[in-house]
Amino acid sequence: MNLDHHQQSRRDALWKIGGGFGGVALAGLLQREGLLADSTTIDRSVGLHHPAKAKCVIQLFMNGGASQMDLFDYKPELEKQHGMKFDPGNGLRVEAATSEPGKVMKSPFEFRQHGECGRWVSSVMPELARHVDDIAFVLSMQSRTNVHGPASYLMNTGFLLPGFPCLGSWVSYGLGRLTDSLPTFVVLPDPRGLPYNNRGNFSSGFLPASHAGTTLNMANASPINDLLPPAEATLVTAASEREGLQLLRELNSKHLAEHPGDSRLEARISSYELAAKMQLAAPETFDLTRESQETHKLYGIDDPVTADFGKRCLTARRMVERGVRFVQVWSGAGGSSNNWDNHSDIINQLPLMTKATDRPVAALLADLKARGLLDETLVLWSTEFGRMPFTQGATGRDHNGGTFTSWMAGAGVKPGVAIGESDPWSWKGGANSYTTYDFNATVLHLLGIDHEKLTFRNNGANRRLTDVHGHVLNEILETPRA
Repeated sequence: MNLDHHQQSRRDALWKIGGGFGGVALAGLLQREGLLADSTTIDRSVGLHHPAKAKCVIQLFMNGGASQMDLFDYKPELEKQHGMKFDPGNGLRVEAATSEPGKVMKSPFEFRQHGECGRWVSSVMPELARHVDDIAFVLSMQSRTNVHGPASYLMNTGFLLPGFPCLGSWVSYGLGRLTDSLPTFVVLPDPRGLPYNNRGNFSSGFLPASHAGTTLNMANASPINDLLPPAEATLVTAASEREGLQLLRELNSKHLAEHPGDSRLEARISSYELAAKMQLAAPETFDLTRESQETHKLYGIDDPVTADFGKRCLTARRMVERGVRFVQVWSGAGGSSNNWDNHSDIINQLPLMTKATDRPVAALLADLKARGLLDETLVLWSTEFGRMPFTQGATGRDHNGGTFTSWMAGAGVKPGVAIGESDPWSWKGGANSYTTYDFNATVLHLLGIDHEKLTFRNNGANRRLTDVHGHVLNEILETPRA
């Protein structure tokens, strides 16, 4: 299903009739109410292709490659073979991405079973372990690459190369907005730096530019730059803003007439319109002082170790509560440190990341559930690949696209289950392995989208998030399709 942008001529007419940003606002409202093109075949209130289970998504992305056998994929065989040469048998060649394969290394962290489902979780995630009965684990995810950049693109966009739209952009394009006063797709990166690929992971690619992720820096006093005039700008008045917008409207109309196929102008116009509305909505959304002390404590905002990720998780909850469709929260910057890329020392480096994120993630699940929001919000925990079962150096682990773990919780997800199984060492996926295409196809399905039908014509091909691959993971759905 290719959603052609026939609305352009309608918006042109509205701009000429109503003038300026009023026309854009009216067009947006008509689109939202289903009164523009394609409204006879698309009901965005329930999804594009079938009734939706989820209305919003919060994706927690662990940048760098989280070590599955040290978090969720318990392997007694590693304990038995600890310190021995890694030999999977059958003459299989053993290689590592950036190093020579070392000796087998058991997890340095204790594993225990938790919840009624008996899910194994390591001791570095004690808070999340209390919520395993709300989570569906995918234990044998596989990537096509062991390299950060392409693997991050693959997990986010479905392709190894740059230039393709990410999951959040496809959701924005397919379902549209739930609110007129906040962005549809918001990204909260780690304040220490952007992830591998920088903003490429949350790009709209060849989709209209208005569907790109809006990046906010929650470490700043004002997460959105220039949302309001500076205090010293005394000459900025309501009258001067009206005159400036009038001039901008005239310039935009002229540019649009000269470049009718350029979506960047429409994106800029939408951004200006949205910015005006955000002057009222955004400060309230980002004002965490409106939350109770109990909520601050729940998310760990009172603890320097968890404060940053806790604030961003709490902000994500406040955003979906106010109608933001898709919020992506990143843990870890790009580069050789401050992330989940633990090449040199799993024993000390991995706990730094889990201590910062475990409590806030558990709090997010508990808070959403307590407010009744988990019934309509899909929570994702993702990473680009896993780690090797043998050492790199003394106690590090190298990249491993052969198997890693992701999980989902919330709207439409069967709680307390785990699907897939890696081999005895968590080196490669077993008989039941799953791809990033399967994961993303399932996310779209829960949002009411058939991943094979949501397409966009680009360079002679009907492109989609899952390329030509992907199957919905019916095993983790509450009501599997027949």
